[in-house]
Amino acid sequence: MKNRPSQRELEDQTFMEKIRMAFYEGRSSYGARRIKRALKHLGFQMSRRRVGRLLKRLGLCCKTKRKFKTTTDSNHNLPIAPNLLNRNFTPRTPNQCYAGDITYIPTDEGWLYLAVVIDLYSRKVVGWSMDKNMKAKLVNDALLMAVWQRKPRAGLIWHTDRGSQYASHSHRFILKQHGITQSMSRKGNCWDNAVSESFFHTLKTELTHHRRFKSREEAKAEIFEYIEIFYNKIRMHSANDYLSPTAFEK
Repeated sequence: MKNRPSQRELEDQTFMEKIRMAFYEGRSSYGARRIKRALKHLGFQMSRRRVGRLLKRLGLCCKTKRKFKTTTDSNHNLPIAPNLLNRNFTPRTPNQCYAGDITYIPTDEGWLYLAVVIDLYSRKVVGWSMDKNMKAKLVNDALLMAVWQRKPRAGLIWHTDRGSQYASHSHRFILKQHGITQSMSRKGNCWDNAVSESFFHTLKTELTHHRRFKSREEAKAEIFEYIEIFYNKIRMHSANDYLSPTAFEK
């Protein structure tokens, strides 16, 4: 006669099902720390070590990060704004400080460029734009989307790198028009815009690195869904005490 499963084994079986659900809800990107928090939100208390053990037992391993190159061109003679943000990535309220950057995604049709605007309070992507080139219009459209959606008060700090798109006349005109104060990273210092860099690493690790897009339109559709449905509304962020950006702002 076979021995009955122990109480701990029965608990493990229940927890493994919850862990599997949390893992795939997080698009295979959650490790033991985030899954522990996800289970806590559901009312299940588990140690990180136990979560890690059960992840290993399930054969689940989160996606790992890679290094990616920057894209903007800072070799120009356009005006450069001072670094007003100075790595203060934790404003006390929404719509106080935004950060932005550009990255590129490969498709079978060629590069697709993505510009984003992130509210540093919640790490929410509040503006974005995609195109087959990275002219000033790309960053202008992303910022205008954020302005139209969020309606920030005059005095908002807008931090980016020194790329020519952000230093362009058309971009500076938009800033002046909406009372936005420009801030730029120091030359060659990617850590001054660490939040934007981190978002792009996350996007590529969790989505684009694992996909081959046949067209720019296919890539656009999946990136839209990733940002608006998953990243902003579902994905837990460590800077938000493991709440999604949308939940953190409520």
